[in-house]
Amino acid sequence: MTHLTLTPGPVERHLRARRDTGRGLLMPYVTGGITPGWTDYLRAFAAAGADAIEVGLPFSDPTLDGVTIQQASDTALARGASTRRILADLSGLPDLGVPLVVSTYYNLVLHDGGEAFCAALRRAGVTGLIVPDLPMHEADELTDVAAAAGIELVLLASPATPEPRLAEISRRSRGFVYAVSLMGTTGERAALGASAAELTTRIRRGTDRPVLLGFGISTPDQAREAGRHADGVVVGAAVMRRVLDGAGPDDLRAFLATLRQALDQE
Repeated sequence: MTHLTLTPGPVERHLRARRDTGRGLLMPYVTGGITPGWTDYLRAFAAAGADAIEVGLPFSDPTLDGVTIQQASDTALARGASTRRILADLSGLPDLGVPLVVSTYYNLVLHDGGEAFCAALRRAGVTGLIVPDLPMHEADELTDVAAAAGIELVLLASPATPEPRLAEISRRSRGFVYAVSLMGTTGERAALGASAAELTTRIRRGTDRPVLLGFGISTPDQAREAGRHADGVVVGAAVMRRVLDGAGPDDLRAFLATLRQALDQE
């Protein structure tokens, strides 16, 4: 399989430009279809200073997500959320000024086929894709199909990733490298994983691509600490717990503003 291009796409260009000004990057997550007016959360995220937004396509059998994201997916699916409906909602949005990155499991990609799936993402205004259960050594085909559609396929690295594989992930990932702060599932934690600093250092040896740290980042203090090691943070479970507890867009904008402030202070 011949890679179509190594030129940075819109997600990477956007994140690089913001990072290179010294800004800590913030990417909040929302499960698509979680509430009737769920796209209002995206507007709130952008208003709070998000640099990119991750939209999860709910899947019935997640393997990497903890209790909170699983509950959010179940709630969305019970409401009738589907890939097509979520992408239709996204296609009706005005330009938020930040990239949209969809995350999902590979079964949903295979259901439509990679080309059709990525083309649908692009029509909806999405420019990034995360597929956490797609192994790096099986990702070449989807990487190329995605690139042809203008979608950057982001790869994940964990503290257990051996050095040669980590170098390959850093080289092949598009948009940014998603650094998983600990071995386990998504979810809020009392403290940032001790392995986070070492992992981001290892990734940065092999790439200048932005590195975003996720899994367990829940508080301004954790975001500030993560910003000392990575280029930015992904915040998912802490956002979705608030949504599940009834928080509206204004509440989430206020919460994310505290993370934005913490990253700006670093």
